[in-house]
Amino acid sequence: MDLLNALVAFANFVLIPATAYGAQLALGALGVTLIYGILRFSNFAHGDTMAFGTMVTILVTWWLQSMGVTLGPLPTALLALPAGIAATAALLLATDRMVYRFYRQQRAKPVILVIVSMGVMFILNGLVRFIIGPDDQRFADGERFIVSAGTFRQMTGLAEGLAIRTTQGITIVTALIVVAALFWFLTYTRTGKSMRAFSDNEDLALLSGINPERVVAITWVIVAVLATVAGVLYGLDKTFKPFTYFQLLLPIFAAAIVGGLGSPLGAIAGGFLIAFSEVTVTYAWKKVLTYLAPEGLEPEGLVQLLSTDYKFAVSFVILVIVLLFRPTGLFRGKSV
Repeated sequence: MDLLNALVAFANFVLIPATAYGAQLALGALGVTLIYGILRFSNFAHGDTMAFGTMVTILVTWWLQSMGVTLGPLPTALLALPAGIAATAALLLATDRMVYRFYRQQRAKPVILVIVSMGVMFILNGLVRFIIGPDDQRFADGERFIVSAGTFRQMTGLAEGLAIRTTQGITIVTALIVVAALFWFLTYTRTGKSMRAFSDNEDLALLSGINPERVVAITWVIVAVLATVAGVLYGLDKTFKPFTYFQLLLPIFAAAIVGGLGSPLGAIAGGFLIAFSEVTVTYAWKKVLTYLAPEGLEPEGLVQLLSTDYKFAVSFVILVIVLLFRPTGLFRGKSV
């Protein structure tokens, strides 16, 4: 019985939260890796792009809620998500036309585009804070739990209760659908094959008659979808605060680089690796070990390697180790 309680506690506080967080990081890292693989620069504005898409979704969600429109047990934000994606796509296409296109035509070095993206990052960060404010904004509604701890205890008779939040379930299901759709698009559609060809060899792709501006535009639209979905899922699961999305840039980049920058499969693997590492290292293992330890040998302390305040340090350490020993990442993306 104690073993079952330990497993439930582990699932409740490590397995399920880390899986949901990993799905959010994987979607963010996919956007970063697509930009690097096709447009050939590291987009430092990606975190604030997620914040912008989430902000628009929140504003539309509040408007729908004020009109009495809901999705019942599901968050109303799912109805507002297409508006957030459309606004983010328009923003990215406009930014590309007004900013990045000039440097692309000049054949500027990637480091120049990185610096330019940092400028875009600060502008977006200020814009989001100006419109919605710097404080936490909660916009989740509907049923809070798929399974509540009390219901689980009544069903099983265990002392430990398993709670699965609705937002966690939505995150995992949505991430699976978006990732499957993306891989199908890149593998089986003519446009997706053009994007892969452009990523592998730009000059050969141009000789084959592929329109580079069309590839770039479609890439930005896909990135808008990935960034907005990832941002909204993170905001529903935790909370929305503009500065938090700025901080998310580190674990997202760590996930993309650890998996292999330029490799979509690597971005997904990297996202889950970073998420599980962060959650495992910052979780206080006292409850799980108390169930497993013999009587009288239960730990007195929290058994926590790092405080949750330092969770982003975990992704930074993993990033440094990978850059030192395997700069191409786990799935051998382009060398960083």
